[in-house]
Amino acid sequence: MPAPNLFSPLQTGALRLPSRIAMAPMTRCRTDQPGDIPNAMMARYYAQRASAGLIISEATQISRQGQGYSFTPGIYSPAQIDGWRQVTNAVRQAGGRMVLQLWHVGRMSHPVFHDGAAPVAPSAIAPDAQVWVADEKGAGRMADCPTPRALETAEIAGIVDDYRQAARNAMAAGFDGVEIHAANGYLIDQFLRSTSNLRTDAYGGSLENRLRFLMEASSAVADEIGAERVGVRLAPYITARGMHCPEIVPAILEAAGRLDALGIAYLHLSEADWDDAPQVDDDFRRALRARFSRAIIVAGRYDQARGERLLASGLADMIAFGRPFIANPDLPARLAHGWPLADFDPSALFGGYGRGYDDYPHYQATEAAC
Repeated sequence: MPAPNLFSPLQTGALRLPSRIAMAPMTRCRTDQPGDIPNAMMARYYAQRASAGLIISEATQISRQGQGYSFTPGIYSPAQIDGWRQVTNAVRQAGGRMVLQLWHVGRMSHPVFHDGAAPVAPSAIAPDAQVWVADEKGAGRMADCPTPRALETAEIAGIVDDYRQAARNAMAAGFDGVEIHAANGYLIDQFLRSTSNLRTDAYGGSLENRLRFLMEASSAVADEIGAERVGVRLAPYITARGMHCPEIVPAILEAAGRLDALGIAYLHLSEADWDDAPQVDDDFRRALRARFSRAIIVAGRYDQARGERLLASGLADMIAFGRPFIANPDLPARLAHGWPLADFDPSALFGGYGRGYDDYPHYQATEAAC
């Protein structure tokens, strides 16, 4: 059979996808306040991009405790579920498919989100990072993350149950599945790494123990909605936010094998997207492929040519595009026809307004206006 390309269909788990072009999760901070509620503007934004083979939603906190940035959406209140339902209805009417990314930021947070209390983490280690905090008028600033509070062992089961409930809520809101965010320095990633996890209980120390929280959360979500509707995002080579760990690659490969045995639909590899970022070598990709038998999605500054080469190699099954989807809501058509890509406005990435969000035109509309 010919090698797949970006426009080949893909079946993985319960997800039947018309192409291998995914829209990567991107935090855009556009919810209604108070309550971090998805709204009609978000429904337009996602529906405009429904030609993606799969939309992975922006990261969405599973609880108030899981929040770390202003205006990011939740999936734990009735109003949030209703808000997301108008998003999924709009995407489905436009012919799209969408999964919700489940998020707990852990130590990547600030006391303003927790009534003055410290954020939680596996261990009381500050991340040397900042989060975006907005005032009541929507003016934002970057704020230093403080030293978090280490979770008590007895608290962890409650967070696992928050993941389970969030997955149930996502299905009630009309999503096709969920993706568990276990990457980029957030809570599950903090448990995986020996440099951010100094625990001495059943959740720290050995590789077996550091994997426990990921596997408990993944198993709870799979039990709730079916493993065939679950994806997991991992990031072995991203070390920002104090996440350098010499043991993370073996941990990720072991996790991949266990998640494969659980039967999840896909793994999503988050690769660094800055200029001097470490490259993911083919030896790792081959090792990951040997351990995980279903779809592997990759994201990290891919263009069409690089994505096609990786698909042809058999080391990935789907390419997720992030920034290109911002100013190019019709990105698949632009790639298919060789149409030029528009540039996005970096000053409008975050905030509560439509400018730089749902006002980017499709290419054909742009041409018609000329």
